Amino acid sequence: MAAQHARLNLLNLSEPRIRLLHLSWMAFFVSFVVWFSHAPLMGDIREVFDLTSDQVKALLILNVALTIPARVVIGSLVDRFGPRRVFGWLLIIAALPCWAFALATTYEQLAVTRLLLGFVGAGFVVGIRLISEWFPAREVGLAEGVYGGWGNFGSAAAAMSLPTLALLFGGDNGWRGAVACTGVLSCVYGLVFLWRARNTPAGASYFRPKKASALEVSSRRDLFFYLAMCVPLYGALLVIVWRLGPGQLGLYGLNAQLALVAVILSLAIVQLWQIWRVNHARLRQGVPEHDRYRFRQVAILDLAYMVTFGSELAVVSMLPLFFIDTFDLTAVTAGLLASGFAFMNLVARPGGGWLSDRFGRKRSLALLLAGLVLGYGLMSQIGSGWPLALAVMATMLCSFFVQAGEGAVFATVPLIKRRLTGQIAGMVGAYGNAGAVCFLTVLTFVDASVFFLVIAGCAAVTLATVQWLDEPRGHIAEVDEHGQVQLIEVN
Repeated sequence: MAAQHARLNLLNLSEPRIRLLHLSWMAFFVSFVVWFSHAPLMGDIREVFDLTSDQVKALLILNVALTIPARVVIGSLVDRFGPRRVFGWLLIIAALPCWAFALATTYEQLAVTRLLLGFVGAGFVVGIRLISEWFPAREVGLAEGVYGGWGNFGSAAAAMSLPTLALLFGGDNGWRGAVACTGVLSCVYGLVFLWRARNTPAGASYFRPKKASALEVSSRRDLFFYLAMCVPLYGALLVIVWRLGPGQLGLYGLNAQLALVAVILSLAIVQLWQIWRVNHARLRQGVPEHDRYRFRQVAILDLAYMVTFGSELAVVSMLPLFFIDTFDLTAVTAGLLASGFAFMNLVARPGGGWLSDRFGRKRSLALLLAGLVLGYGLMSQIGSGWPLALAVMATMLCSFFVQAGEGAVFATVPLIKRRLTGQIAGMVGAYGNAGAVCFLTVLTFVDASVFFLVIAGCAAVTLATVQWLDEPRGHIAEVDEHGQVQLIEVN
């Protein structure tokens, strides 16, 4: 394998696939700038609208609430319509709620527009399918890692640049100009993406699923497995509805809460029925051997992304306060030290993809999950008696395994079933957001030490399931638009 491993030259812009990679991670970067544009400006927004602590927390939850179902929906759209159109139009349309948020005059308007902006967080899924079309299996892990790691940095870039931009606009409404500028950036880059991006290299086929409303599976056992794995996603949405409702953050009353529960349960029933409808007839006719794959591959990656990306979102949310409380730091110092957790994305996520390309998908993911278990176990021991430098080093070490693990997960996703890559990536991505909801909910009941141990325990369980992950080997068989079977190398 080492002899076949090609060096990926990210500076070779004369190569079409390298240009496409840069075009893609920048689209993801822009989507994260828009998605998290409110976070660094929340102090100004709180002051202008005289928000309570609970109202601020509600806005932060609303910002990620729709991302769970959105990633599933966007994954289906990508497989059906192609990444170029989906990513381009997602960025253009995202500008509308972004501008509406900037023009909001009431808390209710802030809440609704933040909820809608959760959809742009699903843009990540689009690039997973797009990158897999342009890079061979021996390089796809590193390419996906660069896409995910560099694009993810958009949230940090927003935190560093938007407060300064708000100051340049000046006054109490400077934040409005800064947020509105991210909407302009999103709209313009969406047009650029539609102009420059291509779904596949010249002459290559873009394989589409027979039905995009639900993931196609290969056996009746896999069908029931798939149905069961959808349930936790709706459970996470119900947790969000509970957290925002009466007795918690109080964003709405009991009647509204019951109505939202009814909507979520109705959507769950509709989706489960769609899954059954799409697959029942297909399985009754029989699935050709060349078209089969094991759904357990998807389920294991769901869990792996839940404990990697899910824990990252949760830890990034609580880490500044953890440093303040543990070491009696100022908010500025704590925020600076905690930002190192997200900064590791720039090298760790591509590093996880590179390890997968070089040493195998299953082995690399298992190794990184083991490191994650140890990392969170170490963080659970951090106390006020620790030297601050040692605590920061432990945090950075843990964050490397977390984000490298994310890279290893999405080094495997594109190698399961090419025409279903968008839907698979959507489900895996949704589990990442659902994991964040679950871990943050746990944090409301326990202290930080137990919180880190809970994540370590979940990672240990996931590590055990990875032993049943199949290393991608041989080829994926897909049927092109002319009815010809094409073989795609996966190792």
